[in-house]
Amino acid sequence: MTLGLGGSSVVVPRNFRLLEELERGEKGIGDGTVSYGMDDGDDIYMRSWTGTIIGPHNTVHEGRIYQLKLFCDKDYPEKPPSVRFHSRVNMTCVNHETGVVSFIIFHMLSFYKYLCAVHAGTYKMC
Repeated sequence: MTLGLGGSSVVVPRNFRLLEELERGEKGIGDGTVSYGMDDGDDIYMRSWTGTIIGPHNTVHEGRIYQLKLFCDKDYPEKPPSVRFHSRVNMTCVNHETGVVSFIIFHMLSFYKYLCAVHAGTYKMC
C-alpha cells in the first residue's frame, strides 16, 4: 500500500497491512455477518486465513453459513488473495468441485486494487 502527500509516497510493508486487517477482522465489521482471521497465529508470513459469511437477508443464501479460505501470497496486496469455499455454494463464480472462486467471473476480484483488503474478498467492493 502506498501513502503520501504532495507527490511523495511511502510503501506500507505487507505484514503491517495484514496486521491492520487482522485487527479489523477480530473487532468485527459491519453487521457481524462476516468474520475472518488467521489459520495459524504462529505464521509470521500471515498467508493463510479463514473466513465465515452468514448469507444476507432476502437472498437464496439467507441464514446459510459459508466457510472459506483466503491465501495471501507474497505479492499481496498488489495482487488479490486466492479464495476457496469449504462450504458448498451454488454461485457461477465458484468452481463446484474445488470451491475456488474465479477471478474472471467474480467481478469484485477481477477488478481488485491493492488499496482493497482481505475483507474485500468477503465483504465489500473497493
